[in-house]
Amino acid sequence: MFLLIFGLVVFLGIHSTRIVADGWRGRVIARIGEGPWKLVYSLVSVASFVMVVWGFSVARQAPTLLWSPPLWSRHLAALLTVPAFVFLVAAYVPGNAIKATLKHPMVLGVKLWALAHLLANSTTADAVLFGGFLLWSVLCFRAARQRDRSNGVVQARGRLGPTLATVTVGLLAWAGFAFWAHGVLIGVRPFG
Repeated sequence: MFLLIFGLVVFLGIHSTRIVADGWRGRVIARIGEGPWKLVYSLVSVASFVMVVWGFSVARQAPTLLWSPPLWSRHLAALLTVPAFVFLVAAYVPGNAIKATLKHPMVLGVKLWALAHLLANSTTADAVLFGGFLLWSVLCFRAARQRDRSNGVVQARGRLGPTLATVTVGLLAWAGFAFWAHGVLIGVRPFG
């Protein structure tokens, strides 16, 4: 469990610099440059993500059950992950109405993903992992919206073509992950 917690603290910590130390982040980038910042950020992110995955897989070997989730929670989790995938894709497709409306769809996608998994899973490791990501996404979204307001950020209106492409790719990615990749990568088949 230590490796999971440590990796999660480092991973979410590095992804929280804009929440808790945006000014410091800006000064460091100004001093060392954007390229070196992104390199260090990426290396720390990858290393800590590996720790999270490894720590979670070890913690799953000897699970501590906290509650028994009802069967309906798995169905609700599957349903909540559909928009989570669409929101994730919306963060990267320029000109879509989802991003124009939500402003920070990736963070909202992480929030839905974490909530869905908290509802359907019941071990200590699940609570630590998904609870950590849920807390981070709530704080990150709040900070991003405050930053947008203080900087006067205005999103351009979305267009139909990019929005349809976003939804299509998001649905296909969800189906591929739910029906195939989740079982291969995570070892759990949500639908069978």
